[in-house]
Amino acid sequence: MNGKEHRHTLEIRNLAVRKGGVEVLSGIDADLRCGEVTALVGPNGAGKTTLLLAILGQVPYTGEIRFCRAAEHGEGAPKIGYVPQHLPLDPDAPVTVLDFFALSSQRRPVFLGASRRTRESARQSLERAGVGHLLHRPMGRLSGGELQRVLFALALRDAPDILLLDEPVSGVDVAGEELFCDFLSQVQRNSRFSLLLVSHDLSVVTRHADQVICLNRRLVCSGATTEVLTPENLAAMYGTDAHLFRHAPADGHGHLHEEGGK
Repeated sequence: MNGKEHRHTLEIRNLAVRKGGVEVLSGIDADLRCGEVTALVGPNGAGKTTLLLAILGQVPYTGEIRFCRAAEHGEGAPKIGYVPQHLPLDPDAPVTVLDFFALSSQRRPVFLGASRRTRESARQSLERAGVGHLLHRPMGRLSGGELQRVLFALALRDAPDILLLDEPVSGVDVAGEELFCDFLSQVQRNSRFSLLLVSHDLSVVTRHADQVICLNRRLVCSGATTEVLTPENLAAMYGTDAHLFRHAPADGHGHLHEEGGK
């Protein structure tokens, strides 16, 4: 999937986060490589979302987060796109997908309408994500899969160098999960951004990630996916009773999930 030379887009060194006097993350060392997919896995409460927020600068932390080789992406620090796990929406709110894009991109009040530039940018981004037909759909009427595609399109709009996805297939059925992940891999290969993906679904991780960071408030292990997801490392994250099981959906693909560890 990648060339012989692996260059780091992001380096995390000795990162720690405290909330309310409680240490949420401690001693985290990790790297994101240019053009690769890195999965972030661990049980609930392991600090996965907190790590994403630290990268975004949304929570205070100690340690270092260094953006590397910025010159390859233009001047300054790399641009970061982010897709959250949840986005609470009022199903009756009169906010369309176009309005949602306008809220994040134009100074002109949205009630005066989207500018031509905003409209064209939103249309192109949505078409790239395969959901151009949703431009005028109310946000509250989107299905789980449609909402994820819209958020993904918004995150890609400004051509990020690093894309952070927090459980992007949460609430999406197996068929929708496969379609989204296959599409995501295609876009990532074409764009060559670095992708950090949080997922509880280890089938997604084994099929799509080059590298894995295993987290449980501390760094359990990290490395190539095929080398890291061992029974010993999974037990260190989820406990000695945790194991993997396989189920076969209608499309014939087996899926691995952690049991009892979420």
